[in-house]
Amino acid sequence: MHRRLVARSMQIIDIGANLTDPVFRGKYRGKQAHDDDLGVVLQRARAAGVERMMVTGGSLHESKEAIDLCRQHQDLFATAGCHPTRTSEVDGHPGGADAYFAGLRDLILSNKDKIVAVGECGLDYDRLHFSDKPTQNKYFLRHFDLAEATGLPLFLHDRNTGGEFAAVLKQNRHRFSTGVVHSFTGTAEELRELLALGLYIGVNGCSLKTDDNLAAVKLIPVDRLMIETDCPYCEIRPTHASHKLLDPAGVASWVAPDAKRKERWCSDSMVKSRNEPCTIRLVLQAVAKLLAIDEAELAARMFENTCKVFFPGTTHDSKLELDTPAQ
Repeated sequence: MHRRLVARSMQIIDIGANLTDPVFRGKYRGKQAHDDDLGVVLQRARAAGVERMMVTGGSLHESKEAIDLCRQHQDLFATAGCHPTRTSEVDGHPGGADAYFAGLRDLILSNKDKIVAVGECGLDYDRLHFSDKPTQNKYFLRHFDLAEATGLPLFLHDRNTGGEFAAVLKQNRHRFSTGVVHSFTGTAEELRELLALGLYIGVNGCSLKTDDNLAAVKLIPVDRLMIETDCPYCEIRPTHASHKLLDPAGVASWVAPDAKRKERWCSDSMVKSRNEPCTIRLVLQAVAKLLAIDEAELAARMFENTCKVFFPGTTHDSKLELDTPAQ
């Protein structure tokens, strides 16, 4: 068996997809609402030009789940880390923090063909009810140990930290190669700080909610830009400032499939309020319109950015196909 690369017109990598979430198995708040439809969700993504999806690992357990899923699909890759709101679980892990992070390190080192980043990690001061500031900061630092041990870039999270997130990164910048601050919702000044550290910026529907968000995203250099869905969250909604940038008829590019309530689920429709990877085409539409760049050109440049960080050796106009028999 071997992998081969073939030409393709539109190529997109979703750098943040929470595909281990039970909603993609039809389960909402512990109750089965419809059939497991992850397979058709992935099919819709591929049909929309999503070549690869990075499945986010937000805890040790979730990172293991992400790897198990990625082993079933050639085009899925994973991150491994502890989301800041999950850091409260570390001390209660059998063996404590050392065992927890040793588990992450061993998971990464034994799956380096599939794990492409350390994280999700960072600071989240919007949700301190899940984990307090000292705990978040203590275990954010442990991810720099993982970056040094594995050589992988960081998949980063920052919410309402008043510059503390950037300060931690600056103090530890020598300890990791590069990284992306995903789901960026910060200010123009915060953006400038992150760019000065040589980091990349990931945007999704949550990055495009307000006019201030749009103004900040407009300042991101194209050679530092990546896109994502952060599904099943962060869809672009009619109330968002970015909604006016979309092409409702899909004349110029792509239109989203119909969406139905989960109670009326059918396999050829999306589920209302459950974002999925194919809608990255809407993020692409909005950002291309905002930056006044052709969609195909922007997609190609972001694909190159993403490959440079997470998939070195891959270039635009090449596609990783499913395994095929060697000739």
